[in-house]
Amino acid sequence: MYCLAVSSLNEIPWDELRAKARVAAAKSYAPYSHVHVGAAGYTSDGRVIEGSNVENASYGLTLCAECSLLGDLVRQGAGRIVAVAIVAGDGEPIAPCGRCRQLLFEHGGSELLVDAGASSPPTRLIELLPGAFGPDDLGPRSGS
Repeated sequence: MYCLAVSSLNEIPWDELRAKARVAAAKSYAPYSHVHVGAAGYTSDGRVIEGSNVENASYGLTLCAECSLLGDLVRQGAGRIVAVAIVAGDGEPIAPCGRCRQLLFEHGGSELLVDAGASSPPTRLIELLPGAFGPDDLGPRSGS
């Protein structure tokens, strides 16, 4: 089980995350759907990471902004992600798709906070992905 590295929601720079997610959305590559998405996350060691969606003519190969964000997390060796803001091209929050919820769970766990906008409290990932499957499920099931 993963615990937040911050002692309160007030320590998470939500305004900065939202602003960086909006910039990332503006830099996304979305020539097919025209749905520009950006994400910014706060890590367990206090870094801010960013990602943008990158579409592909073969739609299944499209990378969501959260995929790009997690690539940045791993590239920087930034630990775990504790909070994330995801916005569409209009600058407003957009929920992560099912695939991205699973990817976020892998690198943030059930307590990862997903921004719901300035006027709403963040949502814990476990509320968006109940009964999540993660690394802890693999060891006991391997048969070794």
